[in-house]
Amino acid sequence: MEDGNRSFTVDEALVEMGFGKFQLYVLAYAGMGMVAEAMEMMLLSFVGPAVQSLWNLSSREESSITSVVFAGMLIGAYSWGIVADKHGRRKGFIITAVVTFVAGFLSAFAPNYTWLIVLRCFVGLGLGGGPVLVSWYLEFIPAPNRGTWMVIFSGFWTVGTILEASLAWLIMPSLGWRWLLALSSIPSSLLLMFYKWTPESPRYLILQGRKAEALSILEKIARTNGTQLPKGVLGSEMETEMEETKSHPTESTHLLKPGELEEAPPPVSKIVLKPDDKGPLLTLLSPELIKRTLLLWVVFFGNAFAYYGVVLLTTELKISQNSCYPTEKELTHSSNDVNYRDVFIASFAEFPGLLISAAMVDRLGRKASMSSMLFTCCIFLLPLLTHQSPTLTTALLFGGRICISSAFTVVYIYAPEIYPTAVRTTGVGVGSSVGRIGGVLCPLVAVGLVHGCHQTIAVLLFEFVILVSGICVCLFPFETSGRELTDTISTSNEPSSSSV
Repeated sequence: MEDGNRSFTVDEALVEMGFGKFQLYVLAYAGMGMVAEAMEMMLLSFVGPAVQSLWNLSSREESSITSVVFAGMLIGAYSWGIVADKHGRRKGFIITAVVTFVAGFLSAFAPNYTWLIVLRCFVGLGLGGGPVLVSWYLEFIPAPNRGTWMVIFSGFWTVGTILEASLAWLIMPSLGWRWLLALSSIPSSLLLMFYKWTPESPRYLILQGRKAEALSILEKIARTNGTQLPKGVLGSEMETEMEETKSHPTESTHLLKPGELEEAPPPVSKIVLKPDDKGPLLTLLSPELIKRTLLLWVVFFGNAFAYYGVVLLTTELKISQNSCYPTEKELTHSSNDVNYRDVFIASFAEFPGLLISAAMVDRLGRKASMSSMLFTCCIFLLPLLTHQSPTLTTALLFGGRICISSAFTVVYIYAPEIYPTAVRTTGVGVGSSVGRIGGVLCPLVAVGLVHGCHQTIAVLLFEFVILVSGICVCLFPFETSGRELTDTISTSNEPSSSSV
């Protein structure tokens, strides 16, 4: 076939053009969304205690301020994934940005506890759209660079946590929690300001048959990066594979003898999904996807449960030492500033995790990176089965947070890569929702055990959850490092070398 008529896929075009200025613009926009989510989540640590004393709330009412955010995220992660897979990535994340900004900003003016609960629930609903931005960003990154640049993207979460801790340290003592809520909504407003310059995912457009629009975006990427598109015409993944099959017979091609009737050989079966083929949740649980889906749910749950648990244990174990071990010298906490400072310092524990993720994710692969970090986290927590000195406890939890944040980073890279385009955001969204359940249960179960002076049982629970997650990672059907994203599902257990 002539070069002029040769087909190329979106992935082939991205690899040909490479990572350049255009991807940096996409990274900056999606990263701002990650910063917004991190800041809205981190402020819960500061707002709860402030309004508890102001409105004389019970401990249950204070914890509800956090619970309703997770409940909103649980609903939003599933709902916005469906919207993005059916109506486009841009429509998905603009709706979430509007909901997050409006509800977050209005929270600063909440006249009472009820209004604050309602508005924070809507903030959680908007924050549930985070997986949409992840998928959108992922679909612009060339396969050879995907792992490293996804780690860099995850670094914006750490930036957000540090910004929020810094803001709280500066704002809370003088201006109070309302100013903190208002200022924390600024990153969400930036998403709205720059929305008109964001492109739709060309992978989504190809799946919808909108090739002209997809080609226009790819041409814009080429101009911005100072490169050129491959020669030929843009086609879908299935069209390109059919063309290659016709042009280049393989060893398994059935050669006909004279007079023999042509009978097509049984090819590797591939299913091309479209959003309206069946319900998105049923698609995730179809025979072709159910194994990876269920394993991913366990890994998301375990990572979220362990991540928020390690973060909470950093302070909860110290607090419980005075009541559970009264013979020890009590530590004094002179002011709230100490709490802000401790949270600020603890946030830096995630930077080593990001560096480890960046070093491992493309060299060792997604599965080896996740499993090794999860198993290492178990080793760090093991000495905490018994009471340790405050210094050793802090050091062990610091190491555990490095490992679990690294594993959590990689699972957000791996999750979008194992699903076809039609259900990618839904798959990541539902997995993220299951993770939110882990985030809700963690303080209710594990921290309750610590307060009840059952440190050994609490740590054993964390060890079990993390260990099961690591085993599930090993059971994932395939590695995705260096592979292209795909629009199809292969009925074989192992995807072809050119697709996930």
